[in-house]
Amino acid sequence: MTTTTSHSLAIAAKGLRKAYGDKTVLDGIDLAVPAGTVFALLGPNGAGKTTAVKILSTLIGADADDLHVGGHDLAADPQAVRAAIGVTGQFSAVDGLITGEENMLLMAGLHHLSRSEGRRVAAELLERFDLTEAAKKPASTYSGGMKRRLDIAMTLVGDPRIIFLDEPTTGLDPRSRHTMWGIIRELVTGGVTVFLTTQYLEEADELADRIAVLNDGRIAAEGTAKELKRLIPGGHVRLRFTDPAAYRSAATALREAARDDDALTLQIPSDGSQRELRAILDWLDTAGVTADELTVHTPDLDDVFFALTGDTTATHQPEETVR
Repeated sequence: MTTTTSHSLAIAAKGLRKAYGDKTVLDGIDLAVPAGTVFALLGPNGAGKTTAVKILSTLIGADADDLHVGGHDLAADPQAVRAAIGVTGQFSAVDGLITGEENMLLMAGLHHLSRSEGRRVAAELLERFDLTEAAKKPASTYSGGMKRRLDIAMTLVGDPRIIFLDEPTTGLDPRSRHTMWGIIRELVTGGVTVFLTTQYLEEADELADRIAVLNDGRIAAEGTAKELKRLIPGGHVRLRFTDPAAYRSAATALREAARDDDALTLQIPSDGSQRELRAILDWLDTAGVTADELTVHTPDLDDVFFALTGDTTATHQPEETVR
């Protein structure tokens, strides 16, 4: 079996710890992020997601048994780490008093690009992010989605191979959020590694190759979205009837189903697979029983999140209804 070393990963951390006085924010977490992938870190507010980003991007110090970013030891060579990464925080770094183009050129100067090279890179990125028409306008006039696109464009001036996106779509409307998802996918296609923190579970489900759930300073679970969903039981098919006789016939035959005699519904444990659905439909046809509604309930990342973080509020399960 091939062993993955810290030097073959975009981000590798073992025993990452951070405390502020008596409060432990990160309690010895391990992270392993392969290059060219999206890694999503989920967790409740205050779980330590932003702290992790700040540590990995060299903004604050921490203790760790091993900590490499971009193949560089973060403690021994933070400058090399900074040269390899880009960071887009929760709050935009855009200066609203100057134009989009001037924001880009300012960033180019910080990366020590020559004037001609800075203008070339700025023009290319403004075009790539569909900001050319607005380039000469003050950034204060931009919409939230435009500011976020400019923010990421500024992050890319130094051509980083690893990008930290700390809740990049917070506050954006659905259309702007989907535009941002497209940008993130394009970056990864180009070989960039994206370390994403988000409060939108749908976002992690859409984008991430691997997801870690952070709770009380520790990783509660990690895996692909599909693997995490398998951790949570509760998938089922619900049959609803309007004919009491049909309901009684179905309930008698399907003894494993949970009954709700008042609502005339039966709930059958199921993983929602096509095979199981076909078996249920075949049984209904053979028995000559007609259900007025069939609803498939499958656990989603909301259920995983609430279960792992100890949230006792009602969970939401996606439903697909067949009438």
